[in-house]
Amino acid sequence: MAKYTVALVLAAVLLSSASSVLADSGTATYYTPPYTPSACYGNEDEGVMIAAASDVIWDNGAACGRRYSVTCTGPTNQGVPQPCKGTSVVVTVVDYCPAGCQGTIDLSQEAFSIIADPDAGKINIDFTQV
Repeated sequence: MAKYTVALVLAAVLLSSASSVLADSGTATYYTPPYTPSACYGNEDEGVMIAAASDVIWDNGAACGRRYSVTCTGPTNQGVPQPCKGTSVVVTVVDYCPAGCQGTIDLSQEAFSIIADPDAGKINIDFTQV
């Protein structure tokens, strides 16, 4: 009986660890400077590895300060058939991307350029809170 209990606990731990590593999918766009003022930090400069969160992840402002690892997974249009650079970027949410936002996450131009060709404008992504 004790063996089964240990095995079940171990399985539960492994499953919960695996689910926290799984990425969510969405789309990313980018915005250009100036990056201040922002909804989270006002006129405070938070650097350039930043993002604005859409309603999908905004969580009534609770997203402020959250960090996400973002990876390009492919194009959303015919314009740039292979926009991805094969890298990931970690960004901090500093702003809100209001209704009508074209992506799940709106990256700074600098962050977008690390993972994809800016000419694509909008890309498919996987993202994970870190």
